[in-house]
Amino acid sequence: MRIFGLIGYPLGHSFSKKYFTEKFAKEHITDASYELFPLEDIKLLPGLISSQPNLRGLNVTIPYKEQVIPYLTSIDPAAKRIGAVNVIKIAPDGSTTGYNSDYFGFKFTLEGFLNGNYISEGKSLRKLKALILGTGGASKAVKIALDDMDIENVYISRRPGENIFGYDDLTEKIVGKYLLIINTTPLGMYPEVDVFPPLPYEWLTGDHLLYDLVYNPEQTIFLQKGSKQGAKTFGGLPMLYAQAEKSWDIWTTK
Repeated sequence: MRIFGLIGYPLGHSFSKKYFTEKFAKEHITDASYELFPLEDIKLLPGLISSQPNLRGLNVTIPYKEQVIPYLTSIDPAAKRIGAVNVIKIAPDGSTTGYNSDYFGFKFTLEGFLNGNYISEGKSLRKLKALILGTGGASKAVKIALDDMDIENVYISRRPGENIFGYDDLTEKIVGKYLLIINTTPLGMYPEVDVFPPLPYEWLTGDHLLYDLVYNPEQTIFLQKGSKQGAKTFGGLPMLYAQAEKSWDIWTTK
């Protein structure tokens, strides 16, 4: 029996376990299971792998997407470029390779969102500018995807730094120029559904596009506030589906 699973801490409600359990049942995959492995410290990863000889793949979630890299045998060039790993492929000899499926899932779904709400209006991506809310592991994949799509972008964080702006730095002029706003933070994720990024939402317009990586709930307050201003919105569930399927491709492709 091949075992796949999710590492992170803490692990509450898991989309991944539900998704893959249903996938295995629907596609009659009878030689695989998906389990949760809450690790209080990433240093416990080698022990987990050695104790599970049938473990063939792991998804990686908060807070280990960057911390996990030193514990891997090798890393895919794309994941190395991003600086974060959310998929680990485990060989029978226990060697590990890190990948990043967030890049694929985000880029694939963003292209669909923009095709329906921006490019279809005759607008050029080269003129689109984006604010990336948050600087965690997922934000790295988002930035690389935006760079590859020729979309100018900047980081916004509650902890400003070099090339990272604070929320207090935002002016009405800046918000008016950066029409694509992407939330890569966990703000608004269940069960803390009343939390949202501290944006000046009153400056949003019908020209803005809001993309939230949070998938539970499907309509976060971040998206609701954008909708009230006329902005077009897109939730994180389609990206989650896309990156989950990419994980399976990575684990099962020789």
